[in-house]
Amino acid sequence: MKSVKSISADANTIEGSELFEMANLYPPTTGVPMTVWVSPRGNARNDVRIKVNMAHGDQMTVDNTAVVAVRPVPRLIAGRLSTDDERAVFDWIELNATAIIGYWNGDIDTVQLSQLLRPLPAC
Repeated sequence: MKSVKSISADANTIEGSELFEMANLYPPTTGVPMTVWVSPRGNARNDVRIKVNMAHGDQMTVDNTAVVAVRPVPRLIAGRLSTDDERAVFDWIELNATAIIGYWNGDIDTVQLSQLLRPLPAC
């Protein structure tokens, strides 16, 4: 049985304007079993974060996301992920940290982000 970590915080709140700025990345693109949202910093006061749908598949339900910090090392900030899902998300972040951070900082646009992102290798 997979263990599930759960952390709750206000970190999971998404403003309307943030939804417009987020890039939806589906499992075939990332190699992660669920949809990932990557966004530029915008008005955020926190460091680089991504949002991950907690359910597997090509879907994104705002009320069903986990928030994951990118640096200094990936870590779960809010929501729940199984141990296997957490490892996959953390591995994907480590593989793509430069692109994710560049997008967050506004150094690259969405097209450049999609060109730089690499999927997890198939197991």
